[in-house]
Amino acid sequence: MRPELSLRHLTIQAMSAGFVAVLVGYTSSAAIIFQAAGAAGASELQTGGWLTMLGLAMGVTSLGLSLSYRAPILTAWSTPGAALLVTSLPGTPLDQAIGVFVFAAGLIFLCGVTGLFARLIGHIPQAISAAMLAGILLRFGLDAVGALKLNFTLTASMCLVWLLSRRYLPRYAIVITLLAGLAIAAASGEIHFSSQPVRLAMPQFIAPHFTLSTLLGIGIPFFLVTMASQNAPGIATLQAAGYPAPVSSLMSWTGLTALLLAPFGGFTVCIAAITAAICMGPDVHPDPQRRYWAAACAGFFYLLAGLFGAAIGQLFSALPPALIHTLAGLALLGTLAGSLQRAVANEKQREAAVITFLITASGLTMLGIGAAFWGLVGGVLCHLIFSLPGLGRGQN
Repeated sequence: MRPELSLRHLTIQAMSAGFVAVLVGYTSSAAIIFQAAGAAGASELQTGGWLTMLGLAMGVTSLGLSLSYRAPILTAWSTPGAALLVTSLPGTPLDQAIGVFVFAAGLIFLCGVTGLFARLIGHIPQAISAAMLAGILLRFGLDAVGALKLNFTLTASMCLVWLLSRRYLPRYAIVITLLAGLAIAAASGEIHFSSQPVRLAMPQFIAPHFTLSTLLGIGIPFFLVTMASQNAPGIATLQAAGYPAPVSSLMSWTGLTALLLAPFGGFTVCIAAITAAICMGPDVHPDPQRRYWAAACAGFFYLLAGLFGAAIGQLFSALPPALIHTLAGLALLGTLAGSLQRAVANEKQREAAVITFLITASGLTMLGIGAAFWGLVGGVLCHLIFSLPGLGRGQN
């Protein structure tokens, strides 16, 4: 039975988690979107329109899916896919690049309506999904510690505030830490706003043009990277947190949204993993069934970000990197701990889960596909081998 939809469950913790998720999402990869748009030959105004359309797309889907399924379902653009576009699109006319986006979105929608992706993802053991999520989140914890070298005063102060808040006001720890970080950064003059004026960037419609060479050479790799490096970890993150994700429905809705918005620069809409994990921790709400409001709040902030397009990137880029790294690491600490616990809880799956964790945390990239996918592949392969009969595992 789904929990009721009520504004009574909307808390300051959910709003702060949603804001932090959007903050991390934009600051971690907005620059790659600029590079991808530039590689496609988009003008500055067109690039701003791309970010506007992406923000609106993520806002609508995050709000709609979270409230519909009462789960912290957050969407995102495909950062690995955008990185692939940066290297693959130079020399490709803009209308053919749009054709690639439409083609890949159509394939994702097809995966949703046929249920193919759901059948594949359903065979992944929970321990391996949790281990993959822990491997993804480990980097954020390490970055938070590494931020001490970037800015010791700011990072150490934020960590101290977080510790004291966790002791005396645990439900508001991230909110207080965020406010403290902003106050310290402002007092020390480390928030630097761009001198460029803030302006709206309206998305422009570009009719797609399809060629066999671009669809095979760019479209297929873009689709595979998006599914393997973004959607698969996103679904696994939901499942690892205990949310029975309606895989086919999510693929259908995100694929359809991207299909409709691709001519305006909305090159992809995927299920988020890292930013969604920020909305799943115990700090958001003690009841896991009420944490969907955090993702819904993130959707609202994405809508606001989309209205200002490229200007929101200027706003977030004004903040010092140490603040972003520290805040993300602290916000994800509870989710990381829970993932590690679930990964090693089942003794029969423990070795496969540890292998998944190590591969994912290594940052390994092969064939243009990121470590999260290879961690899943390695873990499932080990699980299958360890499950073979007659090998005498554990016998003297």
